Amino acid sequence: MQLQQMQDEISRLRGIVEVQQNDIQQMKQEALDRYKDLDSRIGAGGAPAAPAANNSASDGGVNAGGTPVAPAAGQAPQTSTEPGDPAKEKLYYDAAFDLIKAKDFDKASQAFSAFLRKYPNSQYAGNAQYWLGEVNLAKGDLQGAGQAFAKVSQLYPKHAKVPDSLYKLADVERRLGHTDKVKGILQQVVAQYPGTSAAQLAQRDLQRL
Repeated sequence: MQLQQMQDEISRLRGIVEVQQNDIQQMKQEALDRYKDLDSRIGAGGAPAAPAANNSASDGGVNAGGTPVAPAAGQAPQTSTEPGDPAKEKLYYDAAFDLIKAKDFDKASQAFSAFLRKYPNSQYAGNAQYWLGEVNLAKGDLQGAGQAFAKVSQLYPKHAKVPDSLYKLADVERRLGHTDKVKGILQQVVAQYPGTSAAQLAQRDLQRL
């Protein structure tokens, strides 16, 4: 009787393992399908000649003057349009970031915008919002860059990218000729985020004004 019970238990466990293996395979295939779908949806656009930031997908950007900024951390939760799946989110995010490394900023802008619409609650959303600003800036879209940088602090106020995005926002406002806004933003960075590289750069720029 004990032997029969053990055999039954082994059979039951094998069934559970098979189900889990099927689930994993299905998830892998679904992730691959989503990647292909993302690639097809962002299939249009060219690669401008502007230089791309040479950073890894999880690192920070490069501020004006070429000074590296701090790497990203977690951010405030937002309402998601789809249940969270870190594997899928990373797949989408990495695909978008690869377009930056390929200097295909038009496609990268579309990819990050699509990512943020689909996964606003993702652990990568704050980074994606920041990089959307960077690629728009690389494209020469100052209005789009300014809006993207501003949304980092608005939507992800606790994200480590906030001081960097505010500093870049000040740079965009300067390029747009809105000098009256530049000083206020730089002072905000210095006051609210002391000790960060963005605050150091902001302090330097304030001295030059």
